[in-house]
Amino acid sequence: MENTIRPASIAGPAANQPLPYFNRDLSWLDFNGRVLGEGLRKDLPPLDRLKFLSIVSSNFDEFFMVRVAAMKRAMRAGAGPDPSGLLPQEQIRAAAEKVRDITGRQYRCLREEIFPALAQNGLELVRPDAYSLEDMDYLEAFFLREVYPVLTPLRLKTGEAAPAIGSLSLHAAFLLSADPEPAGTGETADNQNECISIVQIPAVVDRIVPFPKGRWALLDDMLLTWGSYLFPGYRVRESMLFKVSRDADFSVDEQRDEDFIEAMEEVLYRRESSRAVRMVYAEGGLTVTGSATGSGAGDGSQRLRDALASLLKLGPEDLYGVEGPLDLPLAEIVSARDFERLRAPPRKVYPSPRFSADISLWEQISQADMMLHLPYQAFDPVVRFFQEAAADPAVISIKTALYRTSGDSPIVRALEEAALKGKHVTAVVELKARFDEERNISWARNLERAGVIVIYGLARVKVHAKISLVLRREQGGIKRYVHLSTGNYNDRTAKLYDDIGLFTAREDIAFDAGLLFNMITGYSVIRSMRQLVIAPAALKEGLLAMIHRELSRSTPENPGRIMAKMNALADPEVIGALYRASQAGVRIDLCIRGICMLVPGLPGRSEHIRVTSIVDQYLEHSRIYYFANGGAEEFYLSSADWMPRNLERRIELMFPVLQEDLRAELRDVLEAYFRDNCQAWVLGSDGCWTRRTPGADAPFSVQEYFLSQAAAQIESSWKSGMEFIVRRSPPEEKP
Repeated sequence: MENTIRPASIAGPAANQPLPYFNRDLSWLDFNGRVLGEGLRKDLPPLDRLKFLSIVSSNFDEFFMVRVAAMKRAMRAGAGPDPSGLLPQEQIRAAAEKVRDITGRQYRCLREEIFPALAQNGLELVRPDAYSLEDMDYLEAFFLREVYPVLTPLRLKTGEAAPAIGSLSLHAAFLLSADPEPAGTGETADNQNECISIVQIPAVVDRIVPFPKGRWALLDDMLLTWGSYLFPGYRVRESMLFKVSRDADFSVDEQRDEDFIEAMEEVLYRRESSRAVRMVYAEGGLTVTGSATGSGAGDGSQRLRDALASLLKLGPEDLYGVEGPLDLPLAEIVSARDFERLRAPPRKVYPSPRFSADISLWEQISQADMMLHLPYQAFDPVVRFFQEAAADPAVISIKTALYRTSGDSPIVRALEEAALKGKHVTAVVELKARFDEERNISWARNLERAGVIVIYGLARVKVHAKISLVLRREQGGIKRYVHLSTGNYNDRTAKLYDDIGLFTAREDIAFDAGLLFNMITGYSVIRSMRQLVIAPAALKEGLLAMIHRELSRSTPENPGRIMAKMNALADPEVIGALYRASQAGVRIDLCIRGICMLVPGLPGRSEHIRVTSIVDQYLEHSRIYYFANGGAEEFYLSSADWMPRNLERRIELMFPVLQEDLRAELRDVLEAYFRDNCQAWVLGSDGCWTRRTPGADAPFSVQEYFLSQAAAQIESSWKSGMEFIVRRSPPEEKP
């Protein structure tokens, strides 16, 4: 496994720019190189390695649909260079180089290491060139019985509109020639009695076709092998599997307030027919060797590739061939058989000892702020927050901002229950959460049917804040309870994403929460807040001020200190402020999962800035910010990364952690990230990411550390609460 990721092309500073920046999108691709690094680790079980390879493929799909589509649009518009100094066409070329390099290593690992490792452990993928006669009989019968009736061949005919090729849908293409004697003739692709047909691989049929004893075949291969059944009277000359990525980087018409859902549905429809930006195809396709139904391995089909590229208006630079299955079928492989031994044992999730099942959640939050660290601690208290609010007669109102949630969310069900019981329930549902729009529309309608007041986001900005407010009628009057988080209200991703949430009944924070909801749902003017810092009104300004404050208070004897953990750092103004702070001697530690445009380690510019990235089993998603502030330390959690979109075009929150024990815990969390020497990568000033190794030090994995901390807290709470039973009489003897 490679321990250094070298940039395909380093995006340094432009000649006329005083500050250096790495290119945003090349940095994102480097993150996928680090994800691939986990898949290349031979010490991991094969299904875990396959998971990381699958994540890379999924990330690339979204990258082309959004980022490459935006680059192409900028190139057509004649846009100038980005902050790194690269023109759009230069970004596209550099991105393509990185993608091809990563994809080549990804599929080489798949073919040479992961598939053989799975086969050695009884989970063997059988490709057409290895089908036995018995296999052929079994699979052909299965194809005719289960697959053939579902398939719909569509012809590509010159002079006619092309059939719909949906974004990311798997298709097979067939080059056909008419037999010498048939009565009918087809429109030819090359004026020699040849034509092309495409067939979408149906999602209703599993791509994995199991054999006895752990062997399995791909539906893709079966379609290429027996696809000739779809074309009686024609001979299949060549065939090829492919999928198309289409432009998804366009927004809804913000002016259509009265039918906003309909406008969003139109966006989803347009994605399926928008401009194509990439075609991925399987190299080494199948070429018929004589039989009307059988086929053998061939060299692929350049003619099919070129014909489809012409139809889709794609150039050679937009075509990506892979030597292996398209869309690595991870979920299907995992569910096809019970092969737990081929993955690492699942990590245990521990209940938080702060939350007692015997005491009302409202009473506990009233006594002290409560912090929850996911996924090391269970998500249950968040679900309980909504369920108790729905069931409690004293609760009169619930307000929440939902950005993404699961398909069968217990939180959504609790909100519906609360509304049906007559409580005043308001849900801000962000329909513009990319690629979750359809799901959000579905459960938002369910909420409306239950009587929930649903607010479908705001025009021109996304509501990305994660906040909920419960109003409860108590003896002293109305009391407000608040939950704030760095992550979404999604019970499924809460088991996979690192996030931190805070429960509080502090009056100042609760008052600010009420102002925020009034601002989102009504015509309230944005007002200054006591504790919450909101984007786009004040968050960027506040961050710049705190960085400058650190600079102004830094001395050689007592240098300033900034620690920050986030998903991405891409705001040029914030980066410029960090450069100036470093020049003043401020020590800056940044833990950045993905994009980092800041160049660390430059003498005289950023020599006091260290950038690390953690890639492990859990997705690092929390945002934590620390400022030494001359000894009056400040700790913040946030929904926002330091990117222009978060700071300028979204409703985001940054909220302080004020309780002393939680502040100490948060400091330990932050410092632990910079101690990791097993899963950490360090960014150099040349753009290379290098994996840290323990060397002579004891190995330290931050995620394993948090797991051990969660276990220790449970054990400690059990011991401290354990009571001894004193017997005052001998036990009764049993007959």
